[in-house]
Amino acid sequence: MNIVVNEELKAYIEPLTPDEHDALERSILTEGCRDALVLWGDVLVDGHNRYGICQKHGLPFQTVQNPRFQSMEDVHLWMIDQHLGRRSVSDFQRGVLALRKREIMAERKARAATSTETAEATPTADVPEAAAALPAPDPLSSREAIAKAARLSSSQVVMIEKIQKQAAPELVAAVKSGTISINAAAAVATLPAEEQVAAAVAGKDELKQAAKRVRELNKRKPREETPSEGSPADTPTDSAPASDELHTLRIRVAELTAENTELRRQVAQLQAALPADSTPF
Repeated sequence: MNIVVNEELKAYIEPLTPDEHDALERSILTEGCRDALVLWGDVLVDGHNRYGICQKHGLPFQTVQNPRFQSMEDVHLWMIDQHLGRRSVSDFQRGVLALRKREIMAERKARAATSTETAEATPTADVPEAAAALPAPDPLSSREAIAKAARLSSSQVVMIEKIQKQAAPELVAAVKSGTISINAAAAVATLPAEEQVAAAVAGKDELKQAAKRVRELNKRKPREETPSEGSPADTPTDSAPASDELHTLRIRVAELTAENTELRRQVAQLQAALPADSTPF
C-alpha cells in the first residue's frame, strides 16, 4: 500500500511531546496498532505517529477511507474536530483549534456569499426557488460558540486571541509547554517583544513576576487617570479581566448586528421573489 505523508497535514496539529510519543510507542509494542489510520485517497490524514511507529518496528496496521472529504478544508475541519474532543489536548491548544475552525468557516461563508451574489446577478427564470435557498448557519459565528466548542470560557478565548496576536514565539512556546498559564501569558503578551523573550528565556519564575508587574500596573493606571467630568473620583475602575469581558460584549454586539442585517437582506429577497398577487406573510 502506497501511503503519502503530507508534511503540511502532519504539522497541522500540535505534535506529541517526547513523553507522549514514548507512551504511545510502548502501547503499540504491547497491544499492537488498534486504531485504523485514516486516509484521503493515498494521503494520510490521521495517525502519523502510529504510522511512524509501525514502520519503525515493522508492525501491521489497518487503514480506512473517509468518503466525506471533498477538499483540503474538509480534511482540516475533520482533524480539528477530532482533536477538540480529545482529553489530552490542552486548553490553549483547544482554543487555537477552535479559532482556526472559525477562520475556515468564515472563509467558506464569504465564498458562499460571493457565489450567491453572482447567482443573483445572473438572470434566471426560477427566481423564487433560487431565493429560497438560505445559507447554512455558521456554527462558530460568536465568541460564545467558539468557547463552547473548545470547552473554555469566553474570557479565555479572548486571552488566547491576544496571545496569538501579540505574544513572541518564545512566550507562545512557554504557554504550550505549560510553563505559564493562559491568563498570565495574556498579561505578559502586552509587554514589548524583547521583554517577553527575556522573561520566557529566564524561566517560569520570571514569567510569573512579569505577569504580576503588568497586573499591578493595570491596577494603578485607573487611579492615576483624571476622573471624567461628572464622575466621582473614587469610582472603581475595571480590572484587566473586566476589560476583556467588555471587549467580548462589544464584539458580540457587532456580530449580532451583522447577523440581523443579513437576515433582513434575506427576508427582503424572499419578499421580492413572491408573486405580486400573493398574500403577504
